[in-house]
Amino acid sequence: MQSIPTRTDHRRAGDTGPVSVVIRPAVADDSAAIALLLAELGYPAPADAIPVRLERMEGEGQHLLLAELDGRVVGLASLFLRHVIVDDAPFARLAALVVSADSRGRGVGAALVADAERLARQGGCTILEVTSGLHRPEAHDFYRDLGFDEKPRRFLKRLRAS
Repeated sequence: MQSIPTRTDHRRAGDTGPVSVVIRPAVADDSAAIALLLAELGYPAPADAIPVRLERMEGEGQHLLLAELDGRVVGLASLFLRHVIVDDAPFARLAALVVSADSRGRGVGAALVADAERLARQGGCTILEVTSGLHRPEAHDFYRDLGFDEKPRRFLKRLRAS
Protein backbone atom coordinates (compact mmCIF):
# COMPACT_ATOMS: atom_id res chain seq x y z
CA MET A 1 0.00 0.00 0.00
CA GLN A 2 1.73 3.17 -1.18
CA SER A 3 0.92 6.53 0.34
CA ILE A 4 0.49 9.46 -2.00
CA PRO A 5 1.18 13.06 -1.03
CA THR A 6 -1.83 14.85 0.40
CA ARG A 7 -2.34 18.53 1.12
CA THR A 8 -4.50 19.51 4.05
CA ASP A 9 -5.45 22.86 5.49
CA HIS A 10 -5.74 22.89 9.28
CA ARG A 11 -6.76 25.64 11.63
CA ARG A 12 -6.09 25.42 15.34
CA ALA A 13 -7.47 27.62 18.11
CA GLY A 14 -5.72 30.98 18.04
CA ASP A 15 -4.45 30.66 14.46
CA THR A 16 -5.10 33.57 12.14
CA GLY A 17 -5.53 31.40 9.06
CA PRO A 18 -5.27 27.90 7.65
CA VAL A 19 -1.88 26.25 7.36
CA SER A 20 -1.19 24.23 4.24
CA VAL A 21 0.56 21.00 5.22
CA VAL A 22 1.86 18.50 2.65
CA ILE A 23 2.00 14.91 3.88
CA ARG A 24 4.14 12.52 1.84
CA PRO A 25 6.09 9.28 2.19
CA ALA A 26 9.69 9.54 3.37
CA VAL A 27 12.56 8.74 1.01
CA ALA A 28 16.26 8.17 1.66
CA ASP A 29 17.06 11.78 0.67
CA ASP A 30 15.08 12.89 3.76
CA SER A 31 17.56 11.20 6.12
CA ALA A 32 19.03 14.39 7.60
CA ALA A 33 15.60 15.86 8.36
CA ILE A 34 14.39 12.55 9.81
CA ALA A 35 17.46 12.31 12.05
CA LEU A 36 16.79 15.81 13.41
CA LEU A 37 13.16 14.97 14.17
CA LEU A 38 14.09 11.68 15.85
CA ALA A 39 16.54 13.57 18.05
CA GLU A 40 13.74 15.98 19.07
CA LEU A 41 11.62 12.97 19.98
CA GLY A 42 14.41 11.62 22.16
CA TYR A 43 15.62 8.84 19.85
CA PRO A 44 18.78 10.19 18.24
CA ALA A 45 20.04 8.35 15.18
CA PRO A 46 22.77 9.14 12.68
CA ALA A 47 21.44 10.26 9.31
CA ASP A 48 23.37 7.51 7.55
CA ALA A 49 21.37 4.86 9.49
CA ILE A 50 18.03 6.14 8.18
CA PRO A 51 18.08 4.73 4.59
CA VAL A 52 18.61 1.17 5.87
CA ARG A 53 15.79 1.60 8.38
CA LEU A 54 13.48 2.93 5.68
CA GLU A 55 14.27 -0.03 3.46
CA ARG A 56 13.50 -2.52 6.26
CA MET A 57 10.24 -0.74 7.06
CA GLU A 58 9.08 -0.79 3.45
CA GLY A 59 9.28 -4.56 3.30
CA GLU A 60 7.20 -4.95 6.46
CA GLY A 61 4.08 -2.97 5.59
CA GLN A 62 5.15 0.12 7.49
CA HIS A 63 4.84 3.75 6.48
CA LEU A 64 6.94 6.75 7.40
CA LEU A 65 4.98 9.89 6.64
CA LEU A 66 6.59 13.31 6.54
CA ALA A 67 4.90 16.66 6.94
CA GLU A 68 6.15 19.70 5.05
CA LEU A 69 5.43 23.37 5.58
CA ASP A 70 6.74 25.69 2.89
CA GLY A 71 8.89 22.87 1.46
CA ARG A 72 10.59 22.11 4.79
CA VAL A 73 10.15 18.77 6.61
CA VAL A 74 8.72 19.62 10.03
CA GLY A 75 7.13 16.39 11.24
CA LEU A 76 6.98 12.64 10.89
CA ALA A 77 4.66 9.78 11.73
CA SER A 78 5.65 6.13 11.69
CA LEU A 79 2.71 3.79 11.12
CA PHE A 80 2.41 0.04 10.86
CA LEU A 81 -0.54 -2.23 10.17
CA ARG A 82 -0.66 -5.76 11.55
CA HIS A 83 -3.00 -8.71 11.58
CA VAL A 84 -3.45 -10.21 15.03
CA ILE A 85 -5.05 -13.38 16.33
CA VAL A 86 -7.57 -11.58 18.56
CA ASP A 87 -9.47 -9.83 15.76
CA ASP A 88 -10.49 -10.37 12.14
CA ALA A 89 -9.45 -6.85 11.20
CA PRO A 90 -5.85 -5.67 11.31
CA PHE A 91 -4.91 -2.87 13.67
CA ALA A 92 -2.76 0.19 13.07
CA ARG A 93 -0.18 1.62 15.41
CA LEU A 94 1.48 5.01 15.39
CA ALA A 95 4.95 3.99 16.51
CA ALA A 96 6.34 7.53 16.43
CA LEU A 97 4.91 11.01 15.96
CA VAL A 98 6.91 14.22 16.23
CA VAL A 99 6.60 17.80 15.03
CA SER A 100 9.57 20.16 15.22
CA ALA A 101 9.33 22.53 18.18
CA ASP A 102 9.10 25.60 15.92
CA SER A 103 6.10 24.16 14.04
CA ARG A 104 3.94 22.84 16.88
CA GLY A 105 0.44 24.20 17.34
CA ARG A 106 -0.01 24.79 13.60
CA GLY A 107 -2.00 21.65 12.73
CA VAL A 108 0.98 19.61 11.51
CA GLY A 109 0.48 16.78 14.02
CA ALA A 110 -3.25 16.67 13.29
CA ALA A 111 -2.51 16.43 9.55
CA LEU A 112 -0.08 13.55 10.13
CA VAL A 113 -2.60 11.68 12.29
CA ALA A 114 -5.37 12.28 9.73
CA ASP A 115 -3.23 10.77 6.97
CA ALA A 116 -2.28 7.84 9.21
CA GLU A 117 -6.00 7.26 9.86
CA ARG A 118 -6.65 7.34 6.11
CA LEU A 119 -3.98 4.70 5.49
CA ALA A 120 -5.27 2.58 8.37
CA ARG A 121 -8.82 2.66 7.00
CA GLN A 122 -7.55 1.78 3.52
CA GLY A 123 -5.79 -1.20 5.08
CA GLY A 124 -9.01 -2.41 6.71
CA CYS A 125 -8.02 -1.41 10.25
CA THR A 126 -10.67 -0.71 12.85
CA ILE A 127 -8.29 0.53 15.57
CA LEU A 128 -5.50 3.10 15.58
CA GLU A 129 -3.29 2.90 18.64
CA VAL A 130 -0.54 5.13 20.00
CA THR A 131 1.45 5.13 23.22
CA SER A 132 2.90 8.20 24.83
CA GLY A 133 5.31 8.46 27.75
CA LEU A 134 4.15 9.84 31.08
CA HIS A 135 6.61 12.70 30.63
CA ARG A 136 4.64 14.04 27.63
CA PRO A 137 1.42 15.55 29.07
CA GLU A 138 0.99 17.94 26.10
CA ALA A 139 0.99 14.94 23.76
CA HIS A 140 -1.67 13.26 25.90
CA ASP A 141 -3.92 16.31 25.55
CA PHE A 142 -3.24 16.35 21.79
CA TYR A 143 -4.32 12.71 21.40
CA ARG A 144 -7.42 13.20 23.53
CA ASP A 145 -8.37 16.24 21.43
CA LEU A 146 -8.14 14.02 18.32
CA GLY A 147 -10.55 11.47 19.80
CA PHE A 148 -8.16 8.87 21.21
CA ASP A 149 -9.33 7.11 24.38
CA GLU A 150 -6.78 6.63 27.13
CA LYS A 151 -6.00 3.05 28.17
CA PRO A 152 -3.23 3.49 30.74
CA ARG A 153 -1.48 0.12 31.12
CA ARG A 154 1.56 -0.89 29.15
CA PHE A 155 4.32 -3.26 30.15
CA LEU A 156 7.76 -3.41 28.53
CA LYS A 157 10.69 -5.72 29.00
CA ARG A 158 14.04 -4.92 27.43
CA LEU A 159 15.63 -7.97 25.83
CA ARG A 160 19.31 -8.50 25.37
CA ALA A 161 20.61 -10.05 22.19
CA SER A 162 21.52 -13.70 22.65
